[in-house]
Amino acid sequence: MKNICTVCGKSLLVLLCTVQGAWISPPPCRGAVRTRIEELAQPRRVTGRVVDTAGEPVVGATVMIEGSTSGMMVEADGSFALRAAEGQNLVVGMLGYESRTVRVTDREEYLVVLRESATELEEVTVVAFSKQKKESIISSVSTIRPSELKVPSSNLTTVLGGRIAGIISQQISGEPGRDNADFFVRGVTTFNSNARGPLILIDNVELSLNDLARLQPDDIASFSILKDATATALYGARGANGVILVTTKEGREGKAQLNVRFENSFSMPTREVEVVDPVTYMQLWNEAVATRNPLAPRPYSDKKIEMTRRGGNAAAYPAVDWLGDMFKSYTTNQRVNLNLSGGGKVARYYVAGSLANDTGLMRVDERNNFNNNISLQSIQLRSNINIDVTKSTELGVRFSGTFEDYSGPIDGGSTLYKKALVANPVLFPKYYDKRAEEAQIDHILFGNAGEGNYLNPYADMVKGYKEYSRMNLVAQMELRQRLDFLTEGLNARALLNTTRYSYFDVSRYYNPFYYALGNYDQVEDTYTLACLNPETGTEYLNYAEGGKDIQTSTYFEAAVDVRFRVTEVFGGGDCTGASGAGAYGCAAELTLWADAIEAADEAG
Repeated sequence: MKNICTVCGKSLLVLLCTVQGAWISPPPCRGAVRTRIEELAQPRRVTGRVVDTAGEPVVGATVMIEGSTSGMMVEADGSFALRAAEGQNLVVGMLGYESRTVRVTDREEYLVVLRESATELEEVTVVAFSKQKKESIISSVSTIRPSELKVPSSNLTTVLGGRIAGIISQQISGEPGRDNADFFVRGVTTFNSNARGPLILIDNVELSLNDLARLQPDDIASFSILKDATATALYGARGANGVILVTTKEGREGKAQLNVRFENSFSMPTREVEVVDPVTYMQLWNEAVATRNPLAPRPYSDKKIEMTRRGGNAAAYPAVDWLGDMFKSYTTNQRVNLNLSGGGKVARYYVAGSLANDTGLMRVDERNNFNNNISLQSIQLRSNINIDVTKSTELGVRFSGTFEDYSGPIDGGSTLYKKALVANPVLFPKYYDKRAEEAQIDHILFGNAGEGNYLNPYADMVKGYKEYSRMNLVAQMELRQRLDFLTEGLNARALLNTTRYSYFDVSRYYNPFYYALGNYDQVEDTYTLACLNPETGTEYLNYAEGGKDIQTSTYFEAAVDVRFRVTEVFGGGDCTGASGAGAYGCAAELTLWADAIEAADEAG
């Protein structure tokens, strides 16, 4: 290798080796070369834009000066402006895109094009209490890009099925408030209520499945799942069924960035159960009875079957479509998310709020003065603040709150659906229409038979409603301290978390009045009605308190870790360092500062 430049009989060779961001500074130049380098080292204003391959601005991308903490987040149009010196490198990155490194020259404006990367998120994975390079992990860890979690659903658990190998997910109901998906990490061979799911850690604190369900994809920075015995080694027996690690977003230095997302979605059953029509129902029932006992009387006469087919008087020959009369074909749901992030060199913040409104498919009887359909309103607030108390001390304060208000039928949507499937469609109508003789009656004339002990799912649906409120508050404080003044690479941290959960529910309902068909005159097409429960029916709403639950938990964690840095400079090849459980390497680079070389050559 020839000398790059010669000043005062000495060669200038500039070598740079990095280990975890550590720099080995080049030797100083003297004379004209050093003067030239000092001139280049003077920061100046550098502007530019960050776009994708389609030319659209990459909102949220960061531009950092390599080897320093200086940088910014791009504006909404992708533009950036900062002060940097010639010879420095600008590192441009964005989650989901390949990072770009741009050297600062005498140009004042730069255009940086980022390419999408499907594997970018897999490069760094959160494992237990630290982060590791993906290639250095020997355990089975799966990561999901937060953008893949954005689906038209208010429940995050419904997204996991079919997206990760080794994850078994089952959702038994789509009813709002009861739509959590049970999922198991490989190793569970049976589906049962006693099987414990994976350990869920959000910002290093164990939370419940409901907390994960209400977590907003916009607030997630990383989502990882540990699937093998390594999880048990790190978290003990509680991690035997797998571990889900979620890290929420934090603020970045730069101007305030406001993001708003609004969704309106349509929900409908994925598949409807097909049932036979009333006429076929009676015919098949008669065939079933005759098959078991040919001499037994038929439950339904040929006259009733024929009159039902002709569409006779609905009171005498009912033909009820319970599913169609109780459930709508679709419903609409709304979700809105707003987050604000930014900060300076001392403090950075991320503040978010979301509102979700989910409704059910139950029909509402206008004769009631209340709404028996499902309505679930969920509000989530989040605040993550990072403060640099000193150059070596960082304080993180996190707060999150989830508030749910539910209103719906007492039995729940899933139970009512099952009742509609098994109810007799030809025994009585869901209710009798009021005639002149019943005009003074204030209540609904629900149909029934016998002593009023038959199932009328329509009456069970509209007879009242249930309300519950659920609240979960999480407050967390984390202190990180670098102890380089004691030993280089020594770090300490402490985390204090408190969680408070509360729940209560109440039910309001009336006892339906049931009526049965009395005498029916087929010639005159007239009939009478008989009340089956005049003593037990009510026209007012009763009040019943449900369960109450209040829980408070406090968690404290402290840790100390040491990271050793080994740096060597070679004429070429690699330099290797070790840190904790992982090994790191770097390639020794011959850095040719073009402007410095030209200055040296000109100086002779």
